[in-house]
Amino acid sequence: MSTQVHAVTSIDLQNLEKIATGKVRELYKLDDATLLMAVTDRISAYDVVLETGIPEKGAVLCQISAHWFEVLAKAVPELKHHVLSLQPPSQGVSTIEFEALKGRCLQIRKLKVFPIEAIVRGYLTGSAWKEYQTSGTVHGEKQAEGLRLSSAFPEPIFTPSTKAEQGDSDENISRERAAEIIGAKYAEKIETLALKLYTVARDYAAERGIILADTKFEFGLDEATDEVILVDEVLTPDSSRFWPAPVKVGVDQPSFDKQFVRDYLTENGLKGKTGVELPATVVEETRAKYKEVFEKLTGKSLEDTLAAL
Repeated sequence: MSTQVHAVTSIDLQNLEKIATGKVRELYKLDDATLLMAVTDRISAYDVVLETGIPEKGAVLCQISAHWFEVLAKAVPELKHHVLSLQPPSQGVSTIEFEALKGRCLQIRKLKVFPIEAIVRGYLTGSAWKEYQTSGTVHGEKQAEGLRLSSAFPEPIFTPSTKAEQGDSDENISRERAAEIIGAKYAEKIETLALKLYTVARDYAAERGIILADTKFEFGLDEATDEVILVDEVLTPDSSRFWPAPVKVGVDQPSFDKQFVRDYLTENGLKGKTGVELPATVVEETRAKYKEVFEKLTGKSLEDTLAAL
């Protein structure tokens, strides 16, 4: 049974400069080269942040990203990422703020972030399925014939999108358009790296009974070395579709993410509306799914992981 834990829907640090607020994260400046990413329990669905948070969600997102950064760095030796520390900063925060940040923050390198999202799809679902039904294409590129809902693609495909401002929707773009936006050299590097990372993560998850249907990576540029760096959250239930194995082709799959929230909003005519508060049952079901996929993928409970920090 879940213990009573309140949702942390805002993180306000009095003595650090806040430089950005996202749907879930707050970004603070530590120094000219270092940022603090603080992860709240806010949840968004259909591009709207809901009034109700999901307790412990921020810790799940933060710690599952930390786990994946470690896994991927070992499996892909050429990979570089932006994480410097999992601990709150020792200076600039009060004792109360330090404790509030534990488990839900990352100290990261300040980098120029590429303005595209590197989406890799291994299975046909979501917006890709809708497009495929109409034209046999995904992001404008022809796919194999005869695929069904939740079918695996013969090979994972790279389907980039733009990075929208908060409140707007990302726009699916072609690989050629991505190259126009960020330059062909960087687009090629990002595509190659994203596909490699997806494949490693897909196989790792499969060994633990989880299907990684698709995911979104983001990358930054180290301008001093001209290296492409993995940034932001990585392979979380917010940025990925995780399904329990095995896949039942031809139908939608249950998933370890916002499914309960999306279903509730859709069934109650609340899709895309602001000011929505979630009932306790939806909150608890969503919280349980986030924690379940964390434990399946990391092999540890969230409580033990946080206690070890």
